[in-house]
Amino acid sequence: MNLPILTPETAPAESRPILNGIEADLGFVPNLAATIAASPTLLKGFDGLRRAVGDPSFDPVRREVAGVAVGVAVGNAYGVAFHSTVLSHLGVGQDDIEAMRRGAEPREEVHAAVYAFATALVIDRGAVPDAVVRRAAAAGLGPADLLQLVTECAFATLVGLVDNLAGRVELDEPLRSQAWK
Repeated sequence: MNLPILTPETAPAESRPILNGIEADLGFVPNLAATIAASPTLLKGFDGLRRAVGDPSFDPVRREVAGVAVGVAVGNAYGVAFHSTVLSHLGVGQDDIEAMRRGAEPREEVHAAVYAFATALVIDRGAVPDAVVRRAAAAGLGPADLLQLVTECAFATLVGLVDNLAGRVELDEPLRSQAWK
């Protein structure tokens, strides 16, 4: 499906303030958001989830690990590139990032449990096996943590749906070094 990358100038009027807010937060408007901007309703939902997953009470590395896991699970090249880029900026080693991009868990126990939970959540459509939940609990993740991960997984799934519908959204310049196939 042809989904053009819009700008604050070419987007529908209702989308313009949301795009401007995203730009104020990130310093640029990601192409994925600019693609969604054709639908002010979807852009509002995207921005609401984006802001919710940015909750500072939740460890950002765990959030980004979940984002890579979902991206790999649903074949979302944009999401894998985005979350890999953020993980790199957060100091996660390239070996762990590359492992996750191949569908393998990272080495650190809690991050591996997050990766396994996020993967199972999307692949099994919420019917996460008890063993995966027990593993997450053993790694120190409580119900609130797992529900936070559900929010990230929902956001990453939305990104994947749009990326796949568009036949791949063009990666923004800051993401290109983490392109994923």
